Amino acid sequence: QVQLVESGGGLVQPGGSLRLSCAASGSIFRIHAMAWYRQAPGNQRELVAGITSGSSAKYADSVSGRFTISRDNARNQVFLQMNSLKPEDTAVYYCNARLDYLSAYGRIDDDNVWGQGTQVTVAS
Repeated sequence: QVQLVESGGGLVQPGGSLRLSCAASGSIFRIHAMAWYRQAPGNQRELVAGITSGSSAKYADSVSGRFTISRDNARNQVFLQMNSLKPEDTAVYYCNARLDYLSAYGRIDDDNVWGQGTQVTVAS
């Protein structure tokens, strides 16, 4: 019913920057909170940053001051600007959205949707 598609990952040197984008599509009625998570090999998935529909943001301590989350409600998009990247930021980054959508039965249902992930590698 609803898909999240991330883009913008890649290889960057320490100290560099990347901007991740995530676009939601489908029978969306309303998107509530959106967030970015990441998972490094051998680690659990962790919250990087989250943003409410009113654009109130929160960050993991490890990225506060370096990463900025933002969203475009009109286009159902969320972004993550990552500056001063460190090797320990290397992970697969996943977009997440809590939303209401129009189901095949014609009613409004809620869901917690994940993107497929995009690899971010920070190395010299």
